[in-house]
Amino acid sequence: MPARVHIVDDDDSFRTAMARRLKNAGYEVAVYPSAQDLLDRLPNENESGCILLDVRIPGLSGPELQDRLSELGSTLPIVFLSGYADVQTTVRAIKGGAEDFLTKPVSSEDLFAAVERALAHQLAARGPRDKLDSVRAHIAKLTPREREVFELVVRGNTNKQVGKLLGTTERTIKAHRHRVMEKMQVQSLAELVSLAERAGMLGDSSGSRQTR
Repeated sequence: MPARVHIVDDDDSFRTAMARRLKNAGYEVAVYPSAQDLLDRLPNENESGCILLDVRIPGLSGPELQDRLSELGSTLPIVFLSGYADVQTTVRAIKGGAEDFLTKPVSSEDLFAAVERALAHQLAARGPRDKLDSVRAHIAKLTPREREVFELVVRGNTNKQVGKLLGTTERTIKAHRHRVMEKMQVQSLAELVSLAERAGMLGDSSGSRQTR
């Protein structure tokens, strides 16, 4: 599915010209005459895409929309557009996480290059995030007892030690551990520990080995 470029600009003729160029280059395009219009129709975070955002628009300005999207947890990359080479605004936008800052009029070469850089950055950031979401989804499938076994095993406790800590037999813990491995879709303890680390479960040592 083609990437979708979201154009936020109050200039009708500019929006139309940009949309035409991008569509001719094979992109999907959505247009918004104001920041509020985009907020009312928030883009799908799961789609490949980016936002082309004018700095000076009525109502919420471009940088203000950038801040609002950040508060909402949006991860769509933003490329700013401006008719003025304002260093202060440029610095603020880049510090806020903007991918690029283009000055109007924008050549097709610069436009497409900026969009492709933004899309490449989104793809690079999405990989680890998707993997983490997958790990969390697997963890969510564990029963409360399986979660306890999981947390104790990845901290270095043996089946016997886990059984003692949880007041059950080593044989029962082996069965729980087997189900944990199946649900987490791993073949080894090393893989299980790696997933726990990725999910941020090993930062606190409170659940570490308590038996001698």
